[in-house]
Amino acid sequence: MSPPLVDGGESETLRTFLGYLREAVIAKAAGVTDEVGLTPGVPSGTSLLGLIKHLTVVEENWFEWAYAGKGEGGPASDSEPPAPGETAASLIAAYQDASRRADEIVAACDDLSRPGARSLRDSPPPSLRWVLVHMIEETARHAGHADILREQTDGATGR
Repeated sequence: MSPPLVDGGESETLRTFLGYLREAVIAKAAGVTDEVGLTPGVPSGTSLLGLIKHLTVVEENWFEWAYAGKGEGGPASDSEPPAPGETAASLIAAYQDASRRADEIVAACDDLSRPGARSLRDSPPPSLRWVLVHMIEETARHAGHADILREQTDGATGR
């Protein structure tokens, strides 16, 4: 996916930037073994595939739980490391599936100002515009982390 056109509309621009960043994160995990991808690269315990799991849950929490109002109970924990048996393939597939579901929610909304069903914070439910911008920020930050973690594993750099 290419970066958005400089003269695209607001929704197109936000959706395209988010998609571009999602693909950048996935590209950083492409070709790594499960062992390498699951190995923490920093003292805090963060791993390349752990970032992908985190982003999957964040997508689900903001788009599905908070914005669309799906699911019961509270949002899922986004700080759980990959579980035994989770692999690069399964974690990437889960992330792509969560992203697809999020994209469907965005596509069904004709007004980015419309507030969602719930809030993950002690504030009114955010608009879809806010959720999209937040997810761009969240994904971009972790794409940078993924750049560093991948470079530490095998020297690979670049998008």
